[in-house]
Amino acid sequence: MSEKQNQSKKPGISRRKFLTYTIASTGGFLASGVLFPMIRFAIDPMLQKGADTEFVDIGPVEEFSEKPKSVEFHIKRKDGWYEPEGGEKATAWVMKTGAEVLALSPICKHLGCTVNWEGGGNPNHFYCPCHGGLYTKDGVNVPGTPPNGPLDVYASKVEGGRLLLGPIKQRG
Repeated sequence: MSEKQNQSKKPGISRRKFLTYTIASTGGFLASGVLFPMIRFAIDPMLQKGADTEFVDIGPVEEFSEKPKSVEFHIKRKDGWYEPEGGEKATAWVMKTGAEVLALSPICKHLGCTVNWEGGGNPNHFYCPCHGGLYTKDGVNVPGTPPNGPLDVYASKVEGGRLLLGPIKQRG
């Protein structure tokens, strides 16, 4: 064999392979620099330890009767990166039967509209004006109407004669 043929078969990588590896690794590095913040942005709220809703004082228990009363209050809750100043506004339908207090979410389980007490000419029922949904006084959906489940319930407790509402509990 001649010396030229021996020299052309030197051990190592060719110039073409070197450039291919260099360009591929540079492209991968740049792509990871662009993708990492997007992936972190999407996953970060799931990694955050969510702050449970604390109980909120909404007034003396004597204010409430067997007739549902709409009550507005503010919940301190962080949603991802957003934490509204003064808290997030919430509403509940609150009624008291004897010593038992029931606080219902006003959000219809059909399409998320707000229900009204005795609305649409329906006495002793919660009425959803969006599609005519009906709920009984205790928040159970009336069969044959659009809602597919009962209204959610707020956790509640009485301390020192004051009613405190906590996180929503889903029913049914």
